[in-house]
Amino acid sequence: MAFIVSALALLVLSGLGALILKDVPRLAGRIAVGGTCMACGLGLIPAAVSLAYGTTFTLALPWAVPFGAFHIVIDPLSAFFLLPLFILSPLAAVYGLEYLEHGRDQKSVGGAWFFTNLLVASMILVIISRNAVLFLSAWEVMTLASFFLVTFEDEKSDVRRAGMIYLVATHVGTACLLALFVLLGHGSGTLDFDLFSVEGIFLPSVVFILAVIGFGTKAGFIPLHVWLPEAHPAAPSHVSALMSGVMIKLGIYGLVRTLTFLGTPPIWWGWLMVAIGITSGILGVVFALAQHDLKRLLAYHSVENIGIIALGMGIGLLGMSLGLPLLAILAWAGALLHVLNHALFKGLLFLGAGAVLNATGTRDIDHLGGLLRRMPSTGVCFLVGAAAICGLPPLNGFVSEFLIYLAAFHGVLDGLPVLITSLAVIAALATIGGLASACFAKAFGVVFLGEPRTEAAACAREAGEAMRIPMAILVAGCAAIGLFAPFVLGLFNYILPEMVGLPQGLVEEYLDRGRDMLFPVMGAAWGLAAFVGAFWYLRRRLLGKRLIGESVTWDCGYAAPSPRMQYTGSSFAQPLVRFFKTILRSRRDFKPPEGYFPKETHFSTETPDVFLEKFYGPVFLNFDRYISGWRWIQHGNLQLYILYIVGTLLMLLVWIFW
Repeated sequence: MAFIVSALALLVLSGLGALILKDVPRLAGRIAVGGTCMACGLGLIPAAVSLAYGTTFTLALPWAVPFGAFHIVIDPLSAFFLLPLFILSPLAAVYGLEYLEHGRDQKSVGGAWFFTNLLVASMILVIISRNAVLFLSAWEVMTLASFFLVTFEDEKSDVRRAGMIYLVATHVGTACLLALFVLLGHGSGTLDFDLFSVEGIFLPSVVFILAVIGFGTKAGFIPLHVWLPEAHPAAPSHVSALMSGVMIKLGIYGLVRTLTFLGTPPIWWGWLMVAIGITSGILGVVFALAQHDLKRLLAYHSVENIGIIALGMGIGLLGMSLGLPLLAILAWAGALLHVLNHALFKGLLFLGAGAVLNATGTRDIDHLGGLLRRMPSTGVCFLVGAAAICGLPPLNGFVSEFLIYLAAFHGVLDGLPVLITSLAVIAALATIGGLASACFAKAFGVVFLGEPRTEAAACAREAGEAMRIPMAILVAGCAAIGLFAPFVLGLFNYILPEMVGLPQGLVEEYLDRGRDMLFPVMGAAWGLAAFVGAFWYLRRRLLGKRLIGESVTWDCGYAAPSPRMQYTGSSFAQPLVRFFKTILRSRRDFKPPEGYFPKETHFSTETPDVFLEKFYGPVFLNFDRYISGWRWIQHGNLQLYILYIVGTLLMLLVWIFW
């Protein structure tokens, strides 16, 4: 455990160094980034050993906190969730060096680097904690560090609003986690994870529901997702990549870890997770279709992909409860692999969006266009990420979704108990994939193709190497998992036995069956990659020495076409947005042409989150009005406050001795 403790110390110390040197921003950034890279390199060593050999590393130290203990463990499950953290964090840090330099003169970045390193350290501690007090302490540090990063540009009112929504939502979730650990510790008299015991008929189900709400708020399950599309656009883009790629997955980790305490799940747990997955997956991508803000669009796709993970978890729970091991193992492998895959392609997409924002100064899709010619590397990287998130071969998103499909098809063959649920999962995955493809055709087409719609887009320049290299590495990761899919299943040899309660040999046998199904997929992926490479090479050879001219296409009578005649994001997605108008409730601002020679016309749409606007907003507004009615208690009189304290103590004494 020396490596992981050294990694935590490096992160904190380098973050403090950046904070102390905040008046020398270039040096502060390099110290923070150097600390992050070294820490992640050190932490990756025990994580890789644990995944490869099933080794468990433990460290337990006394801690002078009631019911607390500094008890940390790296086992294969925690090592797997550490993997995307140790991959994405240094890449995001290197990217952030150039990204934050854009606003260095306007704002000190020392604090941003401090909270970034603190966020990474707290996420590591959340994953390896084996005591509830330590876990909740790390969870709270993670929340506060990410809050200060979300509100980095706190001079903007929308950023402050996003920060408050995030803070309130995450603390509602934390309240459920506190109740969860109290219930888990009640039966065993300790808050150490290794000694948790769950007794009674209803207690496991109560704990499961609390875990779904508490961890699901962080993960972004609908309708607990409302903070996510507000916070991700507000944060710096490399922080958005970390939050979406890693932090929200800690909600999945917490839920999975809790399931290991609860024994064989009842069948309705699986049905609930499938329902959450269908709802989050479909509604997430539907809301993404209607967005004009590029980072907000990506945030809703995080909700969608969390829904895909929940679908895999739900099918896996059904397999465990009904004694269908192949179903359970394929589904859990697909769900967990999608955790890693989403970290890679969503981190890539947020970094690509940040490069666009840095070059143009806007996230508004309809103010962009023509960027592929001006930012070719960023455009190609974004295109690869878009294809991966849509589940297209030969990239990594296809592999994890394919495993969940396989599990669902086996569920259909297994008969009536899971037939309807499996068919629902298949239909949901197909719907999500189709809508995601339409959404990213809109995002990539409007942002990178066509002609620039504004002067800022026309003057855009390619990002520097510090931003391009991390994106290229993530592209390679997306391609590697897709091209070597069967070998990736080896990651789960030591994870799944504990989760599904089967001997390791039997789990490896079922994983081998899944691997056999993936070999044809790998062959097709290599064939497709070879075909695309050969076609590109042939085209380059044939056109390399030819003079290529440019000319306008048939202009339909328009002698001077302008960029305003291109499709916008609204017009591209309009047929699908209209189909889902009952759910989206988009607002339109439309002034049609009037008269023979119209002078002014405009059209715009806005699609706020219906859950935030129609449910949470009114609920919290009414709560605020109710609480405001009790302000008369606060007179600002010190003597009166002392009287409150004395009165409370007397009441407690009477209650104790009654």
